[in-house]
Amino acid sequence: MTIGVAINPASQRIDGIVQLAREAHEAGLRSAWFGQTFAYDSPSLAAIVGREVPGLHVGTSAIPVFGRHPLLISSQAQTAQAATDGRYHLGLALGTKFLTEDAFGIPFERPIARLREFLTALRQLLETGSADFHGELLTATTPLPAAVPGAEPPVPLLVAAMGPQALRVTGELADGVLPYLAGPRALAEHIVPAVTAAAAAAGRPAPRIVALVPGVVTADAEAVRETATETLAFYEQIPSYERVIGLSGGTRAADLAVIGDEETVAAEVRRYREAGATEVVFTATELGGEADRRRTWKLLGELANH
Repeated sequence: MTIGVAINPASQRIDGIVQLAREAHEAGLRSAWFGQTFAYDSPSLAAIVGREVPGLHVGTSAIPVFGRHPLLISSQAQTAQAATDGRYHLGLALGTKFLTEDAFGIPFERPIARLREFLTALRQLLETGSADFHGELLTATTPLPAAVPGAEPPVPLLVAAMGPQALRVTGELADGVLPYLAGPRALAEHIVPAVTAAAAAAGRPAPRIVALVPGVVTADAEAVRETATETLAFYEQIPSYERVIGLSGGTRAADLAVIGDEETVAAEVRRYREAGATEVVFTATELGGEADRRRTWKLLGELANH
């Protein structure tokens, strides 16, 4: 199992983000991941960081498929892959109804069908550099070449899937999942079996299970958990997260945050591994301040190398 961290680029200049990624690599962490909001373009940011920090894998977690097109995402992902010598990992997501409709002014309709078509077209592009896809919801053809020199091996394709239908499509068409706020119970009982069975039925290799876990090593667990409760409450408004929090045995998003001393956090990382996670990526490590973030990264780096 490999261990990485998500780097929050909010209010950071690019040089500062690169320095954080360098610090993560020096701590022994294997990967740095970047979310996609309406600010930084995450594949571009990952390409810069991966170029500046040789040896560190970089990933996007995750780009919503609504408001995007497979041809454009393919260009971004292949460029990042070429820039990082094959160390880029692309994560996609369904997104949410209210952000999609408020931001883009387009209806959040038939998300699973859109995901299936998007993945089908995108896999053609990433594997062959061309596409000839005509679906109900989108078309992707390549009247001009779409392959990027040096974008090898093909970009790994991951999906932030947690519901039954999304897991089935992901198992059939992608390389793995990026579940967030899904605890060991939800992983072991719902996510891992579903996506693994779908991959096997489609004749694909066992999928990667990249568990994104909010967590902080700290001496003041009560204060950090209070901060986490406020910060993560946003996810409780989203039905897919509300469902997986419940399947994990929680009632609030912060119930899935791993907060405590080194022994506590190390034990939780082991639980994720035993539940089927092939990789663990800690997020929100900055919630307790800089000293706790460094303490968290130090422990995770040690775990990654044992």
